[in-house]
Parts: sequence; C-alpha cells; structure tokens
Amino acid sequence: MPVTIPDGDELAAAQSRLGVRFNDPSLLRVALTHQSYLNENPSGGAESNERLEFLGDSALNYIIGRHLYERLPDLPEGDLTVRRAEAVRRETLEKAARRLGIGDLLVLGMGEHASGGAGRSSNMANGFEALVGAAVLDQGIEMTIELVLRWLEPELEALIVADTPKDPKSRLQELLQSRGDPPPEYRVVSVEGPDNQPEFTIEAVIAGEALGRGVAGRKVDAEREAATQAVAALE
Repeated sequence: MPVTIPDGDELAAAQSRLGVRFNDPSLLRVALTHQSYLNENPSGGAESNERLEFLGDSALNYIIGRHLYERLPDLPEGDLTVRRAEAVRRETLEKAARRLGIGDLLVLGMGEHASGGAGRSSNMANGFEALVGAAVLDQGIEMTIELVLRWLEPELEALIVADTPKDPKSRLQELLQSRGDPPPEYRVVSVEGPDNQPEFTIEAVIAGEALGRGVAGRKVDAEREAATQAVAALE
C-alpha cells in the first residue's frame, strides 16, 4: 500500500497491472488517492478520488446497460434493470478490484491502512469506480467500454448466461408472505459523506428485529443489500 502519492515508476507499474497506458498519469494518481490520505496530509495539494467515483458510477451504469442491451436483445426492460443492478453492486465491483489488485495500489492514510482499509469492500469498489472515471476522461468512452468489459468479464458473463436474479427486496417480501410475517421496514441508520456522494446505511427490519444491513452510495442499493442479508438470515 503506497503511503505517499505514487511516483512515475509506481504509476507505470499500476498501468501495467491494469492493462492501460494513461495519457495523463495524474488522473490515475487521483483515482488511487483515498480521502483519508488527504485528511492526514492536508497541505500536499493532492485531490481525492471521490469526484472520479461519481463519474465512474455514471459511466458503469451506461456501459453495463449498453452491454446487456446488445447481448440480450430479447430480454425485457425489467430483467435488464435487475441484471445491471447486480453488475454494479459493491460486491461485484469488489471482486474485479481484487483481481486487479486495486487494494495494493490505493493511497491511504496511515490510520485507514492500520484499520484494514486496503482490503475494505467499500474502498475496493469505490477505487474501481474512480478508475473507470479516470479512464473516461483520459481514454474516452469507447476505450473505457473495452476496459470495463475486460475488467468485469467473469461477472458479466455469469449474468448473461444465468436466469435473471430476482430483486432481493422482492425475494424478501415473498419469503415473509409465505411465513405469514409482516412486510419488512427499511430503516435509515445513517447518511454520511458529502451531499453529492452520500453513503447510506439501511437496516431491513422484520417484526421489530433488524435482520440485515446494507451500505451503499444509493438508497435503493443499500436496501437491496439489507434485504439480501435478511433473506440469508431467514433461510
């Protein structure tokens, strides 16, 4: 884990691992810089990857939506939406980030590193999104599409050939109905981060008991993760 902003050799090694050569390596440097590093080094003049995360999130939804649209011409809109949601969820992006070794490349503050931040799911997924955002600015959208489809190839292929997964909130609702239990309540535990990039923590509460918890940048994704955990707890 870099404890300083990576230099030219480190950026070259990162590009080799990622399979892309940046025209402007400073964009890659920003994509790998976690806010915790800036919190501990406020006078360094660097920028965190949070804005690139925002851009990468938007790009991923377009790229994966377009890919599914082209690969699955007979699938209705609802099924495409569910598959895209599966592809962009934190756990999916974390898998790709681990394959790429993004955790080893992230520039973290010492406190974040000491608490296991290099392997934290949210840092991995956010780093992947920031990398996509940097690629959009540096490589253009068509090249970024090629990169994303390569980086996420195993997960996307699995979604292409599998039956459409049922939305976790629907699965939980049906399970509770079959048991004669009341419908779930989705309770917002906290909303953290800046207004343009919030992080929602939401619990799935059944009969007064929290059976699942989800954390995500979008409320609906946090609810889906909470529902997934609740289904696992009940089954």
